Amino acid sequence: MLTLDIENSPALAYVFGLFDQNIGLAQVEEPGQVISVAYKWFDEEEVHFVSDFHDGHDTMIRVLWGLLDEADIVVGYNSKNFDVKHLNREFFEAGLGPPSSYKHIDLLMVMRSQFKFLSNKLDYIVQRLGLGAKVIHEGMRLWIACMKGDPEAWERMKKYNKEDVVITERLYDRVRAWIPNHPHLGVYTGLNDVCPVCLAPTLEEIGFAVAQVTSYKEYRCSECAHVVKGRTKRELEPVLYKTSKPV
Repeated sequence: MLTLDIENSPALAYVFGLFDQNIGLAQVEEPGQVISVAYKWFDEEEVHFVSDFHDGHDTMIRVLWGLLDEADIVVGYNSKNFDVKHLNREFFEAGLGPPSSYKHIDLLMVMRSQFKFLSNKLDYIVQRLGLGAKVIHEGMRLWIACMKGDPEAWERMKKYNKEDVVITERLYDRVRAWIPNHPHLGVYTGLNDVCPVCLAPTLEEIGFAVAQVTSYKEYRCSECAHVVKGRTKRELEPVLYKTSKPV
């Protein structure tokens, strides 16, 4: 399981003003690209970091392709619409094929579908839950300084990028019991009769989940509180109701 977060450079363009501008392609000098990625394997303590500045663009992209090719599950925040699509563009432009298949858990989609927080910004969510906070920085000036090759700016970018991975993984730990269709981790580990999202062996029977014409035993994990539906179906017997009116 791989948690990742990318940083992208802004597009550079020639403009005639600051307000109500429609930027044409002829005005664009540079379209922007992935400049750094922080990532962490779920069973490791270290958060890793690769970037244009430290590793070179081509090396960074090939390292990232290898990571996604190795991963079984990728976790991120707004990662389906941002991180992975930017990475796929980089792979495509580099002449690389798609990485091997993996499951994708985008925690922004989870927060939007399962809860109603005042804001779905990552920084707000993790602070609200007491899980930390994003690193404070100078905003766009940090990206501009990095584009100019400022070593001190790159150290701040590295810290910012890596901390995003730390708080994203903390949020995943906190919310995973609520994730719809979470990949069954037992498939990857070969473990049976365990919680599919945390692998704890402590499942407690809590009743039945009723479908249209069948029901299944239902269990709750005593570690993460995830509710698990059993595999065995129980056919429902038809119920005849008395009526005061002739049929």
